[in-house]
Amino acid sequence: MNAVPQDRFPTDAAPIIRIRALKKSFGAHTVLNGIDFDVAPSQVVVVIGPSGSGKSTFLRCCNGLEQAEGGTIDICGHRLVDHGVMLKERALNALRTEVGMVFQSFNLFPHLSVIENVTLGPRKLRGASKEQAQSCAIQLLEKVGLAHKAHAMPASLSGGQKQRVAIARALAMRPRVMLFDEPTSALDPELVGEVLQVMKMLASDGMTMVVVTHEMGFAREVADVVVVMDGGAIVEAGPPQTIFSAPTQPRTRAFLQAVLSRA
Repeated sequence: MNAVPQDRFPTDAAPIIRIRALKKSFGAHTVLNGIDFDVAPSQVVVVIGPSGSGKSTFLRCCNGLEQAEGGTIDICGHRLVDHGVMLKERALNALRTEVGMVFQSFNLFPHLSVIENVTLGPRKLRGASKEQAQSCAIQLLEKVGLAHKAHAMPASLSGGQKQRVAIARALAMRPRVMLFDEPTSALDPELVGEVLQVMKMLASDGMTMVVVTHEMGFAREVADVVVVMDGGAIVEAGPPQTIFSAPTQPRTRAFLQAVLSRA
């Protein structure tokens, strides 16, 4: 079963992400084996599964950071991948302004202040003036609770603060879709909540989000659809109340039992 169910999508909304028969290998190892995947506008899809199941590779394919070898990816009205052929660099860079991504590591520029990190993309890629970019940056830093750190250097921030700056930086490009690749996995446990709170706020604001995470509580509370991956395939997908309370697949039950028993 490789397709995300369609019955939760608004009937009048075409998918903002549409993936068919997606395949990716590293050498002889098949990482993605024919993924079908749709996301509707303003939908929050949370992808869970054991380590090595292909979750992060799938997400990186959605932003062109990994090149798929087969299938198609349509995202934000662009055909990113067409049977192994990816957009040219200029078109790919244009697409990335519409698809924000937040990684496990924060990837902030250490020599730039917080506000400089947030304003760099809009100024360089969207042609915003310094004043426009700074005004937007301050609003976003207020949104993630870090306006008071605007002129701080990344080295002075906690891990949770760095990740919230990374989220603000991605939002500064005014993306239509946000991809999160295990955004809390590098954080100390006491810092996880502040990042998840920002992500919950984005979800309530209607941001389209695809989140790879091990945070089962976040998946239960925020997801419209939970997708379970294993062995490069989608094992099961559905609303969180179904996945967590009445999964249909033995592999899903085994995975959740193992994860939740450690919680």
